[in-house]
Amino acid sequence: MGRILVIAEKPSVARDIARVLKCTQKGEGCIIGENYTVSWAVGHLVTLCEPEDYDKSLKRWSAESLPIIPENMKLKAIRGSKKQLDILKKLMNDKETDSLICATDSGREGELIFRYIYDYNKCRKPFKRLWISSMTDAAIKEGFDRLKDGSEYDLLYTSAKCRSEADWLVGINATRAFTIKYDALLSIGRVQTPTLAMIVNRQREIDEFVPSKYYEVEADYGSFKGTWNDEKNNTRIDDREKAEQLAEKVRNKDGEITDVTKTAKQTPPPQLYDLTELQRDCNKMYGFSAQKTLDIAQSLYEKRKMITYPRTDSRYLSDDMIPKIKVIMKRLTDADIFAEYAQNVIDMPKLPITKRIVDNKKVTDHHAIIPADNKYRRDSLTPEEKKVFGLVALRFIAVFNPPYKYTSTKITVLCEEERFVSKGSTVTDEGWKKLYREVYKNNRDKEQILPDVKKGDTVHIEEAAVQEKETKPPAPYNEATLLTAMENAGKNTDDEELKEKLKEYGLGTPATRAAIIERLITVGYIHRKGKILVPDEKGKQLISIVPEEMKSPVTTGKWEKGLGSIAKGSMQAEKFMASINRYVVYLVNYAAENAADITIEDKRKRKRSAKVKSLGKCPLCGADVYENTKAYYCGGWKKGCKFTLWKNSLERYGVELTDELISKLMKDGVVKDLPVVKAQTGEKCRAELIYNKEKGILELMDMTVVSDK
Repeated sequence: MGRILVIAEKPSVARDIARVLKCTQKGEGCIIGENYTVSWAVGHLVTLCEPEDYDKSLKRWSAESLPIIPENMKLKAIRGSKKQLDILKKLMNDKETDSLICATDSGREGELIFRYIYDYNKCRKPFKRLWISSMTDAAIKEGFDRLKDGSEYDLLYTSAKCRSEADWLVGINATRAFTIKYDALLSIGRVQTPTLAMIVNRQREIDEFVPSKYYEVEADYGSFKGTWNDEKNNTRIDDREKAEQLAEKVRNKDGEITDVTKTAKQTPPPQLYDLTELQRDCNKMYGFSAQKTLDIAQSLYEKRKMITYPRTDSRYLSDDMIPKIKVIMKRLTDADIFAEYAQNVIDMPKLPITKRIVDNKKVTDHHAIIPADNKYRRDSLTPEEKKVFGLVALRFIAVFNPPYKYTSTKITVLCEEERFVSKGSTVTDEGWKKLYREVYKNNRDKEQILPDVKKGDTVHIEEAAVQEKETKPPAPYNEATLLTAMENAGKNTDDEELKEKLKEYGLGTPATRAAIIERLITVGYIHRKGKILVPDEKGKQLISIVPEEMKSPVTTGKWEKGLGSIAKGSMQAEKFMASINRYVVYLVNYAAENAADITIEDKRKRKRSAKVKSLGKCPLCGADVYENTKAYYCGGWKKGCKFTLWKNSLERYGVELTDELISKLMKDGVVKDLPVVKAQTGEKCRAELIYNKEKGILELMDMTVVSDK
């Protein structure tokens, strides 16, 4: 039997897999065992070719060359990744290697990473797929026991490939078309542009909002109060004089209780977390950005092995997880803060399993985010990791708790033919909310206790007061509310059939929404102001010049629906890509034929007049790299190059970006043996610094702790 090559997405994941497979011998870019060789990518190693790779003349941006629609999309190695790619090629084509195992992240993008490497290296050997939702040793072993044939994921790869090519076609053509038209670098994308449009439109609503005063009349009966309601249950009175007359009419008068309604109500526990819901809660409770929450969750999954796969869009478990529920609860009894609550669930004679928790039909690539079946070491977590793990663990316990129950009371009083309504509630069972109140020291929900009265009783209005109020503008977006808007984008369309079809799809995916927000900030379209997201002038200008189809979330929702249909086998990839090509032609023509009377200021344009020193060649396009006050950037930005290294990007690792460091990185593609500190623990380490072309960020690889001895 020949050897089996396992390819993971990252070195850290490869090491975990190698340990489980008992591979201990270090090789070049791999770890070798008796039957397996485990190697890795570094995220994306292969990407789609640039326009100039098809035709050198396309390096120059011109309207005449558009649209750029290659007949066959080609792949190329990402600059700086060639060494590891060559190692993988050698291992793949080695005579001793009989087959492969794809062990990249279990999702659409993970599939794309492996398949691009596989296709680029012209490998034809059979491969199987490792599909796991947890990085614990037990989960990895279980995954290797139930490997699936790689062909079972062909449709997922086709969907990922279409996503990649569609983004390339729209991004390249729209960016070039509008940049040429308005002589300013304008980054345009199928997800980022409609997301920007939502932020710009909300700000416009706020700016154009004109507040108006209105009035309410409140009657005070001594032991409780009531608010005037008209026959349609509206409390608003637009004329102050009318409100004053109404108050005077009932003041010091008796009224009769005409109705007392008591209704038993309940609120079920919240559902388990998907990534978007976790990002929302972390933003509301701790002010974490969506990207920060994702990074912490990824660390808890990969490094700490304390939660399951975080990049999921499902809030349900599959029925094969039911036997593991009490096992995971037992693990949580090791964590002091959750021990009592987890034990309560363990002691239940029968778990209250409902369709809100377990539903096979609503589990997509991965189930909801829950604690992993692993030994927990909360004492080793950073404060931020503890916060995120705490939310996941408590939510997992809460879903098995009883509903929050309360009695809603409504009292109606009639006085001088005017109707006053009092509303109150009384908690009868805190249920799942008790967990959150005790763990997070929250105050109990405020109760408005109403007296025990009955229909026909008389009350005396001791005072009737006019309260002046004012209409409020819509709230600006923060990351929590923007994530909700992205998730629900397209559902406000008037087309009922389309609305139904778009229920599953929004703007982007849970795994990409954080990066979209960060991208909008990076290109200067929006900025953070405290917790809120505010559009910049350049962002507003962009939205004013692009066509409605580019701004509409419905367009992207249709695309996501199409990609989902491809993954399910209900749509042909050719049909989807033909629609993308037509859309690209439309965008290019729109840019050429529709000119707004607007001048877009590009801040980077003003820097060009200064004589600056080149620090090397850009790894993306080969142009010179320069420095400004906040970043190192590419001199070829006007031609579409997006290379930017922010000077504060590695501050949390104790690394200061200097001209010397950047020059070495541009020359060699890597800076070895760089002194750093672990952001979580403060430990002194040595690491390799590389530039990840696909993500457009600096990355520290193979971080090794330096002994203080």
